[in-house]
Amino acid sequence: MKTRISTILKSIPADVLLFLGACCFWGFSTSVGDAIFNNFLNESFQMSNFKRSFLEVPRELPGLSVVFVSALFFFLCSRRLAALAMLFSAIGTLLLALTPPVYLTMLIWLFLLSMGQHIMLPLSSSIGMELARSGHTGKRLGQFNSAKNFAAISGSALVFLGFRYLHFSFSSTFIIASIGFLIASALLLKMKKQPSQNTSSNLKIYKEYNLYYLLSILYGARKQIFLTFAPWVLVTIFKKPTTTVATLMTIGGAVGIFFQPFIGWCIDRFGEKLVLASEAVVLIVICIGYGTAKSLFNSDIAFYITAVCFITDGLLMSVGMARATWLKKIALHPSHVTPTLQMAVSLDHIFSISGAVFCGMIWKIWGYQYVFLFAALIAVINFFSALRIKTSTKERTAETKVVTAVTR
Repeated sequence: MKTRISTILKSIPADVLLFLGACCFWGFSTSVGDAIFNNFLNESFQMSNFKRSFLEVPRELPGLSVVFVSALFFFLCSRRLAALAMLFSAIGTLLLALTPPVYLTMLIWLFLLSMGQHIMLPLSSSIGMELARSGHTGKRLGQFNSAKNFAAISGSALVFLGFRYLHFSFSSTFIIASIGFLIASALLLKMKKQPSQNTSSNLKIYKEYNLYYLLSILYGARKQIFLTFAPWVLVTIFKKPTTTVATLMTIGGAVGIFFQPFIGWCIDRFGEKLVLASEAVVLIVICIGYGTAKSLFNSDIAFYITAVCFITDGLLMSVGMARATWLKKIALHPSHVTPTLQMAVSLDHIFSISGAVFCGMIWKIWGYQYVFLFAALIAVINFFSALRIKTSTKERTAETKVVTAVTR
């Protein structure tokens, strides 16, 4: 058995194994941090709902600056820049652990942590696609995301066990997450160096990719509502402790081990249009569940419905790989892929940051239910936008001509 495993490992390229390991430690540390973050804020700073939503401005501002920071480090290849990103996250998380819970200081360390995470997001897709065989891009991204999910299970499970039985504190948990980010950085640094980025492409918006930008913006708006308000509903509306959030993340991670490769297979088999349109339909149902469960059912049933929505919503985050694989298919030149992924992250954060503040105001004035009804509207727009995706060579050529003529 050991010989067989050894033979399989030797047949896998070293860079694939290194990136797989980096994804695992990235997923582990991200899960550890996410599992405690909302409870950390609630217990350390006693935030109001509006103040919690406003916190997303400094937290998500690094996403807006991704394209500019990436251009600043033009001399680094994507793999070295990813290593630097994980180092940023490690330092930011460590400082959250070691400094007193002062609000303004926390914002600085959160900004540094978030900068690393946001730089890594587009790079994880571009590096993953570099390591894929032709025609199997979705499958490869699904494998990497599955490994990341598997590691995320161990992270959220550690939080659950640590807070329930081992007397973990927020500080000790942040230190563990910091170590994971540091190991991910080291593994990325060991990968084979690639040519550095093409600086002429870093700050360009290509009109041929307008639909891709739109889909990314819609994803950013919906993602921010999930990341900010879904766990906040569990913590403040249902009064659930850290262990509950960690348990739900563990369940989502366990299902994601199988769900991620399945999504990758669906992308390769059925195409990005069907996958992204189906995601939008499911999102509409999820948003309605978030917004109406509490008013339609008793507290216990409402919580279970919200928990199912929380887990399913988290799983659907992985469908984002379909946008990346579609971009690779329609890219006019391979050098456009990474800069366009980075530009999309910056563009979507313009709307996700403003959307977080806007939804915070909606929550304060009308209640959290209307935040998720607004998210359902975004999902409807996302559905009709996904239907515009062209998948064949003939369709892509026609789309490029139309877009060029319209935007000229």
